[in-house]
Amino acid sequence: MLSDSIDKNKSVEELEGVRWPDPPQSSTNLVRGVHELRRRAIKDLSVEDLRRLIGQDVGLRWLLPVALDHLRETAPQEAATGWYDDDLLSAVMTRTESVWREQPRLARHLDETVRMLTDLSPYIQHEVEGFRAALSDVLMA
Repeated sequence: MLSDSIDKNKSVEELEGVRWPDPPQSSTNLVRGVHELRRRAIKDLSVEDLRRLIGQDVGLRWLLPVALDHLRETAPQEAATGWYDDDLLSAVMTRTESVWREQPRLARHLDETVRMLTDLSPYIQHEVEGFRAALSDVLMA
C-alpha cells in the first residue's frame, strides 16, 4: 500500500512539524474545520475529512497516499455496483498538475484505479480526461 510508511497515529501537523496558529474568530467554518482536522491523527480522519483537507491542498504529502489507498481498496466494490462516490475522487483528481509531476508514481496509481471504475459521472469523466491530458507523458512512463 502507498501509505504503509506513513505513521497514521500522527496528525498532519505532527508530520509536518509545523503548528498553525488558531484561526481568527472571524474565520469561516471551513477554515476552522481545516485547522482542527490538521491536528487529528490521520487514522481518525473520515473519507469526508480527507476530501476536505485534500481539497484545500493541506498535507498532500501524507494524505494523497492514504486517499489513493482508500480509492483503490473500494474500487472493485464500487465498480460492481455501478456507482461511485465522486467527492474524494474529485478532490484527488483535481490537484494541480505540479503535485502529480512531483509524485509520478502516485499519478500512475490514480490512473490505474480510475480505469477500474465504471459509470463515472460526466463531471468526474471530464476531470479524468483533463488529468490524463495534462499528464499523458507521466502516465505513459
